[in-house]
Amino acid sequence: MVYSANVRSLVVCATRDDTLFKRRTFVSITITSMSTTKRPPSRILAADHTGITVSNLERSLAFWRDVLGFELSHTAHQTGEMAGEITGVEGAEIKLAVVKAPGGHKIELLEYLAPAQRKRHVDLRPCDVGFVHVALIVEDLSPILSAIETSGWKVAGKPQTLRSGPNAGKRVIYVRDPDGTTIEFMQPPPEANRG
Repeated sequence: MVYSANVRSLVVCATRDDTLFKRRTFVSITITSMSTTKRPPSRILAADHTGITVSNLERSLAFWRDVLGFELSHTAHQTGEMAGEITGVEGAEIKLAVVKAPGGHKIELLEYLAPAQRKRHVDLRPCDVGFVHVALIVEDLSPILSAIETSGWKVAGKPQTLRSGPNAGKRVIYVRDPDGTTIEFMQPPPEANRG
């Protein structure tokens, strides 16, 4: 058996006596199997959090905690060489707050106090490379959308019901905060809420 990272080959060799023609025949069969996935150098155990850079930590924290009902896990202040080494941003100084969703996923809100040269209010659209959003499942879109109207966040469009695919039947909508951060809210179909 010959083995390489993603290809496995098995070569079977045999001889066959052919008495009719008084000769010996050599038969070789090669069976090759190729793996379509590469084994990662280390196994991923779980997703820990989603980080979002914000322009005003208190305003963003108020939205995630007070409007959406996420639980405040902790706050921190990071500065010095370690902050720069972790982020790759020289002179980084960061205030952060971590909030937890029902179900345990964490959102890390980061306000960079330094360096002074940083882009603000970059208006990426969902079609632009680098755009990221977080999707949250909600029981009912209506009260969430009402709360969003008074919070400074904006609804991107109108709620739509997906007609096909694994999320068929869910009502979905994107909303954006003053920094451009986007959340997708997904309401399961009524029959899913009864189970």
